[in-house]
Amino acid sequence: MKITFLGTGTSQGIPVIGCECETCLSDNSQDRRLRTACMVEKDGRRIVIDVGPDFRQQMLSAGGKRIEGVLITHEHNDHVAGLDDVRPFNFKYEMDMPVYGLPRVIKHLEQRYSYIFAKDPYPGVPVVKLIPIEGSEHILLGGMEVIPIHIIHGKLPILGYRIGDFAYLTDVKTIPEKEMKKLDHLDVLVLSALRDKPHHSHLTLDEAKALAAHIGAKKTYFTHFSHWLGPVERFKSRLPANVFPAYDGLVVDC
Repeated sequence: MKITFLGTGTSQGIPVIGCECETCLSDNSQDRRLRTACMVEKDGRRIVIDVGPDFRQQMLSAGGKRIEGVLITHEHNDHVAGLDDVRPFNFKYEMDMPVYGLPRVIKHLEQRYSYIFAKDPYPGVPVVKLIPIEGSEHILLGGMEVIPIHIIHGKLPILGYRIGDFAYLTDVKTIPEKEMKKLDHLDVLVLSALRDKPHHSHLTLDEAKALAAHIGAKKTYFTHFSHWLGPVERFKSRLPANVFPAYDGLVVDC
């Protein structure tokens, strides 16, 4: 299985518009971050986790190959604003695009993209099949078994996902104990690590390090970085030996 980090930045991305901090002015390509998303590929079939406002650019960078469906973590703008850009897959492959998410998220997408789901839609709109994830039932998507992980983003229930020995948890603050059992024996864990200053709905770098150690994956990659964390060359020296900063375009085998 191959994991491609399509984006590893926060809701503003890096550089932040108009910001002149050291991170935003960095000439290191690893400090230039689109909104957080990833692609998982196995046996030539691909699924995407989240479709933020950079989805079009991310798919072009990834080669524009067919994807089998989309897993949504939650309804915030940086995770769903690119849904309209599934249209080329509809047109080229004559397919409806399956999109999975919590029932609350599905309702949000129906309201936000009401033109897609109208009874008599405008010709050429995306063709999307919304599929609610009601509990912890496993999903078969693109030939891959997907296990939903119910996590908490501040006070908001959201989803992470486990696929084989890989788990993807972004925008997480806490994980209920019963969900922790789903994270045993991981080869690769992806975990968000926002910044050093405490945040009400995101893990700090130190909190992410502690959670990664508790989960105990063979390798952990941090994502969803804020520019406040500083340039990657500086903060990566603060990470344990088996923890790495992800960056846009990074490909990891699992």
